[in-house]
Amino acid sequence: MGKLTGFKEFKRQNGSYREENERVAHWSDIYIPQDSEGIKTQAARCMDCGIPFCSSGCPLGNIIPDFNDLVYNDQWKKALQVLHTTNNFPEFTGKICPAPCESACVLGLIDDPIAIEDIELAIVERGWEEGWIKPQPPAIRTNKSIAVVGSGPSGMAAAQQLARVGHKVTLFERNEAIGGAMRFGVPDYKLPKTFIERRVEQMKAEGVIIKTSTNVGQDITADDLKNTFDAICLTGGSTEPRDLTISGRELKGIYFAMDFLPQSNRRVSDLPVKPDFDITAKGKKVVVIGGGDTGSDCIGTSLRQGASEVTQLELLPMPPKERDNSQPWPVFPRLYKTSTSHKEAMATLGHDIRLFSIGTKEFISDGNGNVSALRCVKLNWIMPEDGSRPIMEEIPDSEFLIEADLILFAMGFLHPEHTGLLDDLGVDYDPRGNVATDQSFKTSIDKVFAAGDMRRGQSLVVHAIAEGRKLAKEVDEYLMGETFLRCPE
Repeated sequence: MGKLTGFKEFKRQNGSYREENERVAHWSDIYIPQDSEGIKTQAARCMDCGIPFCSSGCPLGNIIPDFNDLVYNDQWKKALQVLHTTNNFPEFTGKICPAPCESACVLGLIDDPIAIEDIELAIVERGWEEGWIKPQPPAIRTNKSIAVVGSGPSGMAAAQQLARVGHKVTLFERNEAIGGAMRFGVPDYKLPKTFIERRVEQMKAEGVIIKTSTNVGQDITADDLKNTFDAICLTGGSTEPRDLTISGRELKGIYFAMDFLPQSNRRVSDLPVKPDFDITAKGKKVVVIGGGDTGSDCIGTSLRQGASEVTQLELLPMPPKERDNSQPWPVFPRLYKTSTSHKEAMATLGHDIRLFSIGTKEFISDGNGNVSALRCVKLNWIMPEDGSRPIMEEIPDSEFLIEADLILFAMGFLHPEHTGLLDDLGVDYDPRGNVATDQSFKTSIDKVFAAGDMRRGQSLVVHAIAEGRKLAKEVDEYLMGETFLRCPE
């Protein structure tokens, strides 16, 4: 490594964020990156650890020690080449990945881990600034045509990889623009949509045909796909949200997070919103049910829309602040974390908005068909000694009310939509309702493949890109008999 004692000399330092009270007034990027010298210092902390668990902890298999060493030695262009060897879109993972690589960092056993995500983002942004990132069209075109249905990170990665080896790739998206949940779910203050647009232009220059506002299964039938393309790649995502069917669920003011967030993103991007289904948090008391990243995005979005109060409910108990015996290094742990949106809520509302171990019993009406409150109960979780699943029980006499004008469900997703394309194709489903595939990503239908959340279930952006790359490798080999595409093991 460039500086063998760097991990002893330098402490971890991350980029900063705009001040909370200021940033909730706009939708611009809240992150302030370190300068190049600061990033080089952070890269100097990378140890000569022998076995880079960071690389195995990364679903993409990023060659992290190598690009850290190159950054430390001021070889940024070569660092970008190493990074792009395994990751088509480092700016996506650099912005919104929870960094399982850092959880697996060997230095994390004794100190704060390497700031890998900051280094990754700095490398790719330097690449865009210097003009190093350019289209990579194929030297030779094959006579094979491929449909990629669904344009999230998995579909984008698969389409780009397949186009670069010469196939004619058509990427279908039912919305007006590609990007999937990155485009219509993740708020702009976390991922500006210019980050996606840069890659869209690159992909077009590489030969990817992009067809937006095209609902495959309606505008184009399953039979049309089968008759037109040599291979079909299903990369649509897990879009059926988990519901909470209790008394009062029919009241107005109760929505899924993925009804609320896309509308906000549409407004920010000046895209149309259905006038008869307009959701806003302005002036309202908002309750977010669900404690993950989507719930956090609902909080930050509600604050920017002018919510008068926000409360977040989590069914599970508060996670530990440090690793415990159930989450040993180098696994990616579930720990108590305070997101940027939680800090914004603390700054603007003056209190911690999170409540753990809370069950929702009933939604209460205002008498006119609108929700006005939730009846909740405190929970106790019993951890069986045999290591089986925790048992939930209600604490007697602990019910209480929370006033609410807007309730958002951010409890995750069940599986992809079955009605339409998937049922029309006749693909098999696994026990969880995802599209079933073999190890080659083949579905039960000839020449139809699947990857991403549609195949593995709701997951991280880094897993989606990895799935897209694996899919591309399998499809290329299926069509050509061999492949030189690289993908994670």
